[in-house]
Amino acid sequence: MAVLWVCTLFLLLKVALGDACASGQFTQSGECCDLCPPGHGVEVECGKENTKCQHCPDGTFSPTGGLSPCVPCARCPAGVAEISRCSGTRDTHCDCGERLYLRRDGRSPSGSCAACTTCGRGEGVARLCGAHGNTRCQTCGTGTFSEEKNDTTPCQACSQCSDSEVEIRACQPNSDTLCMDKKLHILNRPTGSDGPLAAPRWPVPGPVDKDEEAEDGGPAPGGAGPGATRFTPQGEVGSNNILAYVSVLAAVVLGLLLYVAYKCWMSCKQKKALNKARAAELGTSPEGEKLHSDSGVFLDSHSLQDSQPSKGSKRDSKQDGRLYINLPPHRQEEVECLLQEGGGARGGSWRHLGTALGYELDQIDLFGRGEAPAHTLLSNWAQQEGSTLGLLCSALARIDRSDVAAALTCPTPGMSVV
Repeated sequence: MAVLWVCTLFLLLKVALGDACASGQFTQSGECCDLCPPGHGVEVECGKENTKCQHCPDGTFSPTGGLSPCVPCARCPAGVAEISRCSGTRDTHCDCGERLYLRRDGRSPSGSCAACTTCGRGEGVARLCGAHGNTRCQTCGTGTFSEEKNDTTPCQACSQCSDSEVEIRACQPNSDTLCMDKKLHILNRPTGSDGPLAAPRWPVPGPVDKDEEAEDGGPAPGGAGPGATRFTPQGEVGSNNILAYVSVLAAVVLGLLLYVAYKCWMSCKQKKALNKARAAELGTSPEGEKLHSDSGVFLDSHSLQDSQPSKGSKRDSKQDGRLYINLPPHRQEEVECLLQEGGGARGGSWRHLGTALGYELDQIDLFGRGEAPAHTLLSNWAQQEGSTLGLLCSALARIDRSDVAAALTCPTPGMSVV
């Protein structure tokens, strides 16, 4: 029973001493372990005996002391000037530059310059970033706030609403107090009026006008603090926003109209060039280029020359009405290869053919930027109305490419005439 009482007293004594023991550690005999003072590090850790401390030797430091050994002093990176040397209680200070600090790699003496940390909303700067280390942030406590991210401003004191104001929202760590003038009646009809409801006035942060203070004969709403949010009329601001939106919409509509007009102009220009080329091929004016019979079949003026056979075959004696797009793929590839190889002694190239078909020089240059310009030219031309082999053969004859025309008109098994 006596032994139990002794153990109980020992435990109570240890608990009581634990509240007063700064280190929170004890020796095996129950003695509180001592902390080493700043500039000293632990030589022998607390255990069987109490802590043994030693003064930090040259090249090491201990800023706060405690139960840790001395830390090696940092070395400034290459090209960074040293502001002050290391001492027993302070690390080396290096001139990293504005908004930079010396970052240590653990307990290693090597370090590098790094960007200072920015405190977030609801946090203030407790220590500025600089040669002594990185930014130290702290959460804004009761009665303080911080509405923006920064690395220079501490937490600000919350504003207090004046006697002529009512508090709408209490101060929070990330926003100031929100106040409203007691005289401001939102969505209320004026006294003795049956008219519509008054326009609401929404809060807009901004400085207080001195004229308003003089007119009211007292302090302006929220005059207790410069950061308090005030309610001000928003009619003028809303009108400006509407005007801005209308201006942007008008600019977009005008741009679309100009784009459509440009596309129509380019389309008319291409059609005129094509009609001019066909008129030159047929030897007639553009108005006499097409003849529509009662059946609605498209006829070229060359089709009327069937009764005048030449030395060639019957197909060569009249305008071929087949569409180029209906040629077999291998035949189209053969024609494109002949044109792609260039003219030289045989005649004109695909560029000359493009001119003969009515294309402008800028369009031909655009086709030439691709890998197969002859294929691009003929594919684009084949999508147009009346792109027959007869018209293509006439254009080839004008650029002296009878070899390509022969490849077009040679018989193909199973070919259908359109």
